[in-house]
Amino acid sequence: MPRISAVAILALLLSAGAANADGTTIYSGATIIDGTGAPPVRGRSIVVKDDRILGIVADAKAAKLAGPGATRVDMKGTYALPGLIDTHQHMATAPDRKYAEAFLRRFVYSGVTAIRDMAGDARQLADLSRGARFGEIASPDIYYVALMAGPEFFHDARTVASARGLTPGQVPWMRAIDANTNLQLAIAEAKGTSATAIKIYADLPGPLVKAVTEEAHKQGLQVWAHAAVFPASPKEVVDAGVDVTSHICMDAYQTFKEMPPQYHNRPGIKDADFEGEVRPELANLFADMNARGTVMDATLYVYDAMWKVPNANPPPYCTLVLAEKLAAQAHKAGVMISTGTDADTDWDRPYPAIFDEMELLVNHSGFTPMEAVEAATRIGARAIGKQGEFGTLEAGKLANIVFLAHNPLNSISNMRSVVETVKRGIAFRRADYQPITKVEAGTE
Repeated sequence: MPRISAVAILALLLSAGAANADGTTIYSGATIIDGTGAPPVRGRSIVVKDDRILGIVADAKAAKLAGPGATRVDMKGTYALPGLIDTHQHMATAPDRKYAEAFLRRFVYSGVTAIRDMAGDARQLADLSRGARFGEIASPDIYYVALMAGPEFFHDARTVASARGLTPGQVPWMRAIDANTNLQLAIAEAKGTSATAIKIYADLPGPLVKAVTEEAHKQGLQVWAHAAVFPASPKEVVDAGVDVTSHICMDAYQTFKEMPPQYHNRPGIKDADFEGEVRPELANLFADMNARGTVMDATLYVYDAMWKVPNANPPPYCTLVLAEKLAAQAHKAGVMISTGTDADTDWDRPYPAIFDEMELLVNHSGFTPMEAVEAATRIGARAIGKQGEFGTLEAGKLANIVFLAHNPLNSISNMRSVVETVKRGIAFRRADYQPITKVEAGTE
């Protein structure tokens, strides 16, 4: 990685609109949509001290709370929401630093202040995460995983790319495990990569999923898993105590008489098998998730993206229509659903796919705009295990805020009216956004 000079870091902070020397900024006049589901409140000021929200008060009281020397930023007419969270991204499957930084830049200038990276080369992810945390690159904060799966999975080309130079399945961030694995040691080594969570991916039985989950929790790590791990069923995954499951269509395998034995040999799912009301097996699964507080990272967008790939081999195992239906059923049952995408819009699009995900939830899965906002903020923070740090606009939490020109509760498409992002107290004005170039995207 090339060295970044102190001058370059200072220039980045200045161009991002760093807070004044006093460290206190008053964002006044916005309508607050705080991420809790509470009704919007008009004419409030958000007082930010360094990287934290000092308070949210009536405009007339802001100066007293902030004290002398504070900078006031007039945000009258805008709508202030918590910073957005994409709970399913991949920034380093085949590491490309220039490409990753360009897409991360688009995220933060679009209001995204945190992402969950769901498997890749932890060597690069650690570097990107550090750069994001200390303002060396314009980026959301990155929370990433160390992946565990059965030995059969590590023929997958993605694991080879993410372990380049070493043997996939034999590195701390891409670990093949079985019944003989010393889980205490394997998870300790995974924790040493600075991962936030263990991702349980594929080709593991239910008892081993449970053993990994219990040991990871003992060592202070979250556990994020595919909804079906093959042969572990969705119910076995949830009952193992994982914190988050990914890919709503994988829940459909709960209705199979026998679970497919391997991830790469799973059959497709037929829409016709899910006509009418929710299947009893799924109703029981969703009730279990609701009772346990398991978050579902539905990833509707990726099902849409898969069907747009011509002559895909293998073909998509699930249609977008079915994914939307299952997400609606889970939502109605009370399951917490976050806004993960598992893919992104083309490099030349102005906004990332999280906005498409929110629109899919509202337009096809029964969410209100307010519920979609919660999915992208409060529930997203819970999916990372950081609900005490961000996800809602509250005093004491990180100053992660997105200001919109138009009310997203009137139309979810208004999410694409970003005026400014604040991440850890640093402002990124949308007007200053430099779009991804062909060189950064690797198309020139």
